[in-house]
This record gives sequence, C-alpha cells and structure tokens, in this order.
Amino acid sequence: MKDQTQGNQSIEKENEKKDEEKYSLEWIGKKIDELGIQLERVQIADYVALLNRPHRLFFINLLTGIARGIGIALGFTVFAATIIYILQKLGALNLPIIGDYIADIVKIVQAQLDIERSFR
Repeated sequence: MKDQTQGNQSIEKENEKKDEEKYSLEWIGKKIDELGIQLERVQIADYVALLNRPHRLFFINLLTGIARGIGIALGFTVFAATIIYILQKLGALNLPIIGDYIADIVKIVQAQLDIERSFR
C-alpha cells in the first residue's frame, strides 16, 4: 500500500513539474512569438492602419461597390442575352410544347397591356 502511495506522490510531483515547465517564461515567450507570427499572417497592422484613415476606407469601399455593381450588370446582361437567344432558337423550331408556352406568355403580356390602355 505504501508503494502505491509513493508511486502516486511521484506521479503528482512529475505533473507539477510539467505544469511549472508549461508556464515558464520560455513557454510564454514561445507563445508570444507564435501569436506575433499569426498576426503577421493576418496582416492586422494593415487593417488597423486602414481603419485609422476613414477617407481611404470610404474610397476603397466605394470602388468595390462600383466594381461589384458593374459586374452584376454585365453578368445579368450576358445571362439574359443567352436565355433570349436560346428561346429564339427554340421558337424557330416550332416545338409544340414550347411554342404553346411562349404563345401563352405573349397572350398574357398583350392582355396586361390592353388592361393598362383601357385605364388611360
């Protein structure tokens, strides 16, 4: 029983030594270095510098918004042109199902235009 108690005490002492080593100045220094390297990777200094110049931040966001808007407009234009082209080609084939569907759409649009004209 005494051997087991002494064994437990020696294990506890080893664990205490590991804890002391874990929180030693060398360990803390290593962790600070790792943190510095991670902050360099994230480029936090550039971000903070940008936040300190609100006019530049506004200008960059304005340019980003304009570029995004132009990209959306161009993308939708290409997409719509492709769809219209495909529908024209399908309409030229006189397929019964698709032709009837397109004719129904045209009738609905014409009916809507006639309703709007009658209210004027």
